[in-house]
Amino acid sequence: MILNESDSEDELPPGWEEMTTPNGNVYYVNHCTKGTQWTHPRTGRTKTVGGELPSGWEKRVSEDGQVLFVDHINRTTTYTDPRLAFATEYRESSQPIRQRFDSSSTALSVLHGRDLRGKLAIVTGANTGIGFETARSLALHGCKVILACRDLEKGAEAIQKIQQEKENVMCETLHLDLSSLYSVKEAADEFNQKYSTLNILILNAGVFAIPYALTKDGFETTFQVNHLSQFYFTLLLKEPLQRCHNSRVVIVSSESHRFSNLRKEEDFHRLSLSPPPYKYWFMEAYNNSKLCNILFAQELAKRWPSVNVFCCHPGNMVSSSLSRYSWILRLMFMLVRPFTKSLQQAASTPVFCASAPELEGITGCYFSNCYRCDPSKTALNPALAERLWFISEKMFVSAIKVRKFHEKFDLK
Repeated sequence: MILNESDSEDELPPGWEEMTTPNGNVYYVNHCTKGTQWTHPRTGRTKTVGGELPSGWEKRVSEDGQVLFVDHINRTTTYTDPRLAFATEYRESSQPIRQRFDSSSTALSVLHGRDLRGKLAIVTGANTGIGFETARSLALHGCKVILACRDLEKGAEAIQKIQQEKENVMCETLHLDLSSLYSVKEAADEFNQKYSTLNILILNAGVFAIPYALTKDGFETTFQVNHLSQFYFTLLLKEPLQRCHNSRVVIVSSESHRFSNLRKEEDFHRLSLSPPPYKYWFMEAYNNSKLCNILFAQELAKRWPSVNVFCCHPGNMVSSSLSRYSWILRLMFMLVRPFTKSLQQAASTPVFCASAPELEGITGCYFSNCYRCDPSKTALNPALAERLWFISEKMFVSAIKVRKFHEKFDLK
């Protein structure tokens, strides 16, 4: 599927005006000649508008067939479609596609001019790093954001930082400890009791370069935190996600997935309940978990066709708290910091996947630098994706049964 691109930066010549038809096609009016045409007078290409109107706007058609747009907030009426600022170009498949944003774009620039009021989002790991910039950017544009964090105190501090920038931002915290499936269940239950719908779920949280350890559920920590718990969390939020039109799940992966040593179905037996410590290497565990992210996205897109599912790479060696467990990596990240993305730039691709109007109706895609690209061939293997789904379900079901058994007999 070819993605449309924006032509909003191309100015019209003097005397020209953009207008829209009832079905969203853009046409151009030349007030000097009193003529109209479908193609942009400078680029020669056609454009369309789509998606929802900004909050407070309503489209009406007058008795003589004229399309009117009513701004109920400012009590004004206009013939100009407010979505024209985000109109997308249609190009033939033989023509090159220029992306709207790139590696230098920030999350705030991706959202420039957007009104996300009425939207509800959950961002995991949102109290720091890329997750914080993601949550902050969405909140500053009117979205109500739930910061799902392990440390509620740090989550509250993150919200205070956002509130210092803009009054009346809508943010709240949700306790979510991804090293505990019990905590995941509690977090989902708490959300489901309070809200019936969810527009955006961004699975951003992750760990990197941690020493070998097993969680309380008996799984290797990197695998559980980066994949299994977020897989479980997503499934528990199925109903509120599916109740929303054009809801989105964005899974933050990494180009590191290309270096995973998981290649065939038999390799997934290595994701056992208690892998031997002598075979553990933090980089391999991380690479494998990032491959799991994309395989999960592929299978989720197939199983939940009403939800738009995306996976993305935020950037290489981004200076975030991800390297906090290793002083060597902290030093390395510090040295390369001048040559890598800022946290705002790293948040641009997750935010783009969560909000870009041109992605409506598209699912199962992988993005880097706000642009669709191909992941590894292994990541696109449907048999592996289905196998991982089956194993992941089996894992958390077994862990829940063990926990209930321990609680029943008061075992530690």
